Amino acid sequence: MANLARFSNKALRTAYTVTKHHVQSTLPSAERAFATEAAKSITPSPDRVKWDYRGQRKIIPLGQWLPKIAVDAYVAPNVVLAGQVHVWDGASVWPGCVLRGDLNKISIGFCSNVQERSVLHAAWSSPTGLPAETSIERYVTIGAYSLLRSCTIEPEVIIGQHSILMEGSVVETHAILEAGSVLPPGRIIPSGELWAGNPAKFVRTLTHEETLEIPKLAVAINDLSRDHYHEFLPYSTVYLEVEKFKKSLGIAI
Repeated sequence: MANLARFSNKALRTAYTVTKHHVQSTLPSAERAFATEAAKSITPSPDRVKWDYRGQRKIIPLGQWLPKIAVDAYVAPNVVLAGQVHVWDGASVWPGCVLRGDLNKISIGFCSNVQERSVLHAAWSSPTGLPAETSIERYVTIGAYSLLRSCTIEPEVIIGQHSILMEGSVVETHAILEAGSVLPPGRIIPSGELWAGNPAKFVRTLTHEETLEIPKLAVAINDLSRDHYHEFLPYSTVYLEVEKFKKSLGIAI
């Protein structure tokens, strides 16, 4: 059987070689020359845009859910968005963040920002009876390396870096949570107060001037993100038409 298999393979290779040489020899010399010249004359289109896809952000659909990103929101190239995630207008999500909406919704509100290496996810349900989704309202600043799970952040709030907010926790409007703070499940930070520690405890009441500075910080961070718009990987192929239009107007790509 082994000898028969070797003989069959040799016969097939011989037949393929003979057929190939026969086809090539029967082609007119003019046709062969034309094919060679056509191959040499092919040049890349000047309108072609070369993209480096190695740094693209990871948009991961889960079942029927696909992350939604507003047109003017900034999402860094190496951010991971999965499932029920909505990044609203003017918001920014900075490098290394993971927003995992596999069990429940995650929402980043207008002009809010989630800074480097933060992780946001949500549970099926909250033990406190409060909404289990992770909701971040407008003008909120989430410091770097923070962990948020099924919590609610009301408008104009600052969450310090390395903070942990557990299921059902709530930070009311015009409140500040200092860096490294931990909110146990169901803990509520009242409006206009500064809390800190593990677990977080009341420190003092914020002044009126301090509350006015909270939204200004969020706006300043999102203005900075506009310098990184060139890192976007737009949806579909519409961006190719945009680049052509910019080129026709003499705008640098």
